[in-house]
Amino acid sequence: MQKIVIVSDTHIPARAKKIPQRLADECQTADFIIHAGDWQTLDVYHELAAYTETDGVTGNVDPWEIADRFGKRKIFTFGDVKVGVIHGDGIQKTTEQRAFEAFSDEQVDIIVFGHSHIPLMREVDGITLFNPGSPTDKRMQPQYSFGLLEIDETWELKHVFFDKEE
Repeated sequence: MQKIVIVSDTHIPARAKKIPQRLADECQTADFIIHAGDWQTLDVYHELAAYTETDGVTGNVDPWEIADRFGKRKIFTFGDVKVGVIHGDGIQKTTEQRAFEAFSDEQVDIIVFGHSHIPLMREVDGITLFNPGSPTDKRMQPQYSFGLLEIDETWELKHVFFDKEE
């Protein structure tokens, strides 16, 4: 089985000093980590990459060295599962609509996006839209969150919700 941790909007060090322990625990057994932008510093990449292979996209508050390294849009393939990743920022339409339209010419199974800090999982036209929320800046949400994608014969995608003290 493959285990992919999906995270976005870490905003370190602005919103937290480091990766929360609940997220770090999952990263220890992950096969891959996807970050959907707003890392804020490359230190976040280095911290995550110490666990396993890590890749992702840039967000709207990321500095040039992150934009230069990761770009704005990517597609990852894990076995038969294609995952499109974009931060989702922009003007006009909703974050969700922008993310969906960014992959309108692609055959993806899942579209991962961030930006809003609002956890979301729903299917549109056979594609699962997934926002992991934020592990460090929950805004108006009841809990912090990130995502887990587990792939075996089939795939399962879910949110992991937690409180700061965990």
